[in-house]
Amino acid sequence: MEKTVIQTNLAPSAIGPYSQGIKYGSLIFISGQIPLNQEGKLAGEEIDLQARQTLENLKAILEAANSSLEKVLKTTIFLKNLADFNLVNQIYAEYFKENYPSRSTVQVADLPKGAKIEIEAIASI
Repeated sequence: MEKTVIQTNLAPSAIGPYSQGIKYGSLIFISGQIPLNQEGKLAGEEIDLQARQTLENLKAILEAANSSLEKVLKTTIFLKNLADFNLVNQIYAEYFKENYPSRSTVQVADLPKGAKIEIEAIASI
């Protein structure tokens, strides 16, 4: 099997020495996405705006890899404040309709660029 780098201009560029995603065999590994728009700026201060932008970034990378949100197997959500858990769940459910992926959600001390949320994912092709 060959490792293929996934890159799209429809999501922000990596802000460090990593790829937006990697395709290996029939799996896609999406690096943690934060709520940066295509210009590299935070989508807003509110968690709902940040959650939507983060999920849109994830979606764009999946589509660049010829996959989709429906093929996500596992996500990990990193939140600066677990008090945002319920609102993030509501927004997450707008993107993942049924047969939800497995998921972990953890509170973290800080995230890059002052983001309030980061999401990484593993999907199939």
